[in-house]
Amino acid sequence: MNTPLHAVSDRIGPGSVSVTRTGDRTYHGMNERGDQVLIGPPEAPGHFTPGELLKLALAGCAGMSSDRVTARRLGPDYSVTIWAHGTSDPAEQRYSAIDEELLLDLSALDEAERSTLIELMAKSIDRSCTVARTVGPAIDLTTSIDGSPIH
Repeated sequence: MNTPLHAVSDRIGPGSVSVTRTGDRTYHGMNERGDQVLIGPPEAPGHFTPGELLKLALAGCAGMSSDRVTARRLGPDYSVTIWAHGTSDPAEQRYSAIDEELLLDLSALDEAERSTLIELMAKSIDRSCTVARTVGPAIDLTTSIDGSPIH
């Protein structure tokens, strides 16, 4: 990815991100560590829309928040895929609902172990996911783990 020039701010620090315009409704995003992402409309190849980035942030935050508790019970090499589903309401120009779906194989656990793990994962997400805690009051955010709704 060819990195466009981002204007430097004297406020750059941990957690800082920037976007620089690259064309009609397209932007190059970068964090203070130099990691990069392309942002734009759905028709711009290779770009994420801002709404997709919001959903990725929610999904990634849910995964990171529940990672350690899950790895302790399933092993360090467990596999999980997290989807965030939802589209914006064209009339309101906002997301009113997003549904997170954590897909992982819990078949090696008995019913009590499965229920306990799902409960611990849900508590970890509720307690530690800063993105969900931030947008949750404005969006109807639902989450399911292995097909079980948690909120």
